[in-house]
Amino acid sequence: MKLNQNSYLKQGGKAKLSSILLLLLVLSASWLLWSGLYKPLLIGLGAFSCLLSTYLAHRMGFFRHHKALLRLIPRLPRYWWWLLREIVISTIDVAKIILSPSLPISPTVVELEAETKTDVGHVILGNSITLSPGTVTLDLHKGKILIHCLTVESARELQKGEANRRAAALERK
Repeated sequence: MKLNQNSYLKQGGKAKLSSILLLLLVLSASWLLWSGLYKPLLIGLGAFSCLLSTYLAHRMGFFRHHKALLRLIPRLPRYWWWLLREIVISTIDVAKIILSPSLPISPTVVELEAETKTDVGHVILGNSITLSPGTVTLDLHKGKILIHCLTVESARELQKGEANRRAAALERK
């Protein structure tokens, strides 16, 4: 299959200047607040990284999905609290496994049908699964997610579908 370079270069799609500037402003403010270092060299490097990130976001087509992302913002804090709780629970479970002399692991790969309908929803679900210790999203293709789990129990938890339902709920209007 031959890749048409012109279509590849245009994949970024159209983006409003205001959207690009807003992303640049958010990245810059975040960098300044989290850095805490205000030396000229570091500010220059931070500015460069923010500009590069904005450019790459445009090239990767981020602005094609920015309306979907804006719709999610009001629902994200609740989702983040739930995800944080799941990460803590998973961290404790993985720590228990590692500290156990018998190291009771049972590596398992499961495939889930994503309830999310958009690319943004699929990415949020896949990243949420990967953020939880003991699970890694291996592949995401046509709404199917392939996940490696450290134990059969964690695979069963994923198959119950709570993460899937919560990620899908983010997309609902």
